[in-house]
Amino acid sequence: VQLVESGGGLVQAGGSLRLSCVASGSTFSINDMGWYRQAPGKQRELVATITRGGITNYADSVKGRFTISRDNAKNTLYLQMNSLKSEDTAVYFCNFKVVVTTTPLVSYGMDCWGKGTLVTVSS
Repeated sequence: VQLVESGGGLVQAGGSLRLSCVASGSTFSINDMGWYRQAPGKQRELVATITRGGITNYADSVKGRFTISRDNAKNTLYLQMNSLKSEDTAVYFCNFKVVVTTTPLVSYGMDCWGKGTLVTVSS
């Protein structure tokens, strides 16, 4: 299963961006999805997660500004980012908890990550 992010770029403080992440590959189903970010010199941190049923969870730093959503039919995850701040500058990674089915009797879980998309917010 491969994940590809898009939508990153350079934006001024107060602006908006929308990130997307789409999965492709063999027969699979997706459970939880999430966005994480890693700023220069810092550890990767959780931004937001969403369950298959649509229950969301956000880091305190992005609550009220970011919205996570998913399209299960398209195997796609989104992150709408509004009121961006310079401290939001980071590489953003998507993460999917996937179940891959190889035969009717064989399936296994995978923790899949995208390669990341850079978001730069200028002040």
